[in-house]
Amino acid sequence: MRGAPEREQSGPRINEAIRAREVRLIDENGQNVGVVSKLDAMERATTAGLDLVEISPDAEPPVCKILDFGKFKYQEQKKAAEARKNQKVVEIKEIKMRPGIDDHDYDVKMRAMQRFFEEGDKVKVTLRFRGREMAHQHLGMDVLKRVKADTEAIAKVESEPRFEGKQMVMVLSPK
Repeated sequence: MRGAPEREQSGPRINEAIRAREVRLIDENGQNVGVVSKLDAMERATTAGLDLVEISPDAEPPVCKILDFGKFKYQEQKKAAEARKNQKVVEIKEIKMRPGIDDHDYDVKMRAMQRFFEEGDKVKVTLRFRGREMAHQHLGMDVLKRVKADTEAIAKVESEPRFEGKQMVMVLSPK
């Protein structure tokens, strides 16, 4: 029976895990020492009481830096948390209308749409047909064309008006 294969650690390689024979070394003060053997670099790191961390493994030879690995990991976590905090999740907001929508109601819906676009969200405009309104689908198309024309300056049409059962749907996204 064979044991489970060793899993490669995530993140940069440190100390003995570095595979290259020669490395480009940056010392604890940030000075470029140049290309040295891995053993020499390890010796310098232990003398300074720090770790040898592989910063750029794809370079030829790999770039290694002498630093405190715990502190380095903490800084990386802080950077990742900051990046996550600044990320905006785009939501799809829905605006529901009817083919015979009145001017004031239409204006209220347009103001809501404008606010959604300013927040960076997409808007799904749903036009619901009931009963005999299905016989006058051109009225619904006219309303969606009006929405498209009124939002032309601030939004672009992501999906053109299409039928989904008894409703017509159009998706707009901010420019």
